[in-house]
Amino acid sequence: MTTMTDSSVREFKMPDVGEGLTEAEILKWYVQPGDTVTDGQVVCEVETAKAAVELPIPYDGVVRELHFPEGTTVDVGTSIIAVAVGDGAAAAAEPVQEAVAEEPKPEGRQPVLVGYGVSTSSTKRRPRKGAEAPAAAQTPTAAIQAELNGHGPAAPAAPAAPVTGDRPLAKPPVRKLAKDLGVDLATVVPSGPDGIITREDVHAAVAAPEPAQAAAPRSEPAAPAASPSAPTSYDTTRETRIPVKGVRKATAAAMVGSAFTAPHVTEFVTVDVTRTMKLVEELKQDKEYTGLRVNPLLLIAKALLVAIKRNPDINASWDEAAQEIVVKHYVNLGIAAATPRGLIVPNIKDAHAQTLPQLAGSLGELVSTAREGKTSPAAMQGGTVTITNVGVFGVDTGTPILNPGESAILAVGAIKLQPWVHKGKVKPRQVTTLALSFDHRLVDGELGSKVLADVAAVLEQPKRLISWA
Repeated sequence: MTTMTDSSVREFKMPDVGEGLTEAEILKWYVQPGDTVTDGQVVCEVETAKAAVELPIPYDGVVRELHFPEGTTVDVGTSIIAVAVGDGAAAAAEPVQEAVAEEPKPEGRQPVLVGYGVSTSSTKRRPRKGAEAPAAAQTPTAAIQAELNGHGPAAPAAPAAPVTGDRPLAKPPVRKLAKDLGVDLATVVPSGPDGIITREDVHAAVAAPEPAQAAAPRSEPAAPAASPSAPTSYDTTRETRIPVKGVRKATAAAMVGSAFTAPHVTEFVTVDVTRTMKLVEELKQDKEYTGLRVNPLLLIAKALLVAIKRNPDINASWDEAAQEIVVKHYVNLGIAAATPRGLIVPNIKDAHAQTLPQLAGSLGELVSTAREGKTSPAAMQGGTVTITNVGVFGVDTGTPILNPGESAILAVGAIKLQPWVHKGKVKPRQVTTLALSFDHRLVDGELGSKVLADVAAVLEQPKRLISWA
């Protein structure tokens, strides 16, 4: 067997894919130990606090180890995969071929993840009874792998009480359940094969009464039994706990920071958008918009851009360190998008300089990319103002929270047929409610009102897109 030198192994570290982010979660591995990889090949997908990103490997070789399983959050700069390159690549692939022809040797390469890597034994479980080798005879790598697989040192024949110092046999999900419920696995009676503790065993331990403490002196009262209603326990049949991480964690922190940093003011206006809806239908028939996404949001976005052009001071940010208001002479228009991983706000760079067809193309690309979960971190940075369309959920209006670092956000409610006074008569008209939240440190009531009124005026009479542009 060829021996692989350390110099032939390259360690690929978790990169900073989001300009200053400190960690990322490994969502999915696309390769396994023994696989051949080439420069530029995507080996895994990770989720940062801002987006899901695919990571390409920067060299050719054979995967030697995956250092972390899926679902693990890893610090930037930590090695996540080892790849054998050059002469080492052939050596890395050799054990895989030998495993087919003959029984693996004890010194063979150990797998590092459940379900990955080269097995050092047959497919059946390792012995757990008296025939099992002593734990001390295991190599450190094998011991670590046993722990990753959820297998500790073998329990004694009596399943009810493992010998002190031995680790009860349970898979990681069961260990997590026991931790959440406050159950000591050493006290649980296993019912699974080979003495493995199951989820049912843990639940049974919660329901079972505490054993009498016969050894306690009569003069001292026994410690009170743990109550099932303790803060550390919950009913798994009626409750589900979801870890807050990645995009959701970042969104929560950003919204709390924004809400308690920028003094929010929200104003509302209800407007007849019947003419805008007619224009949307006309644009859909225009050959120039063939293949483009044309909807009310397109004209609402354009209306906001026109309002910003007429009131440029709304497009600003607050510099706390310098105690200055920074007025932006460009508009990076953010569009709040709900995705399976949470709310994200990618933005259209220099939206103020785009024609209506260009804006339609940018909006379509932004929405499609967000739905696929492929929005890049760069696409979510540098926004200046944001639009959130709550109307798609059938909601009339809301009080949106500012995206951090921005001065204004426009919420658009559902567009509905409502009775409206039009030309002196009550008629059914397409009506919606707009809500504009702004940072009152740099936007006063007059400026905020002018911007909201201008957006409403354009949507009521879309010909102003020409006269005011």
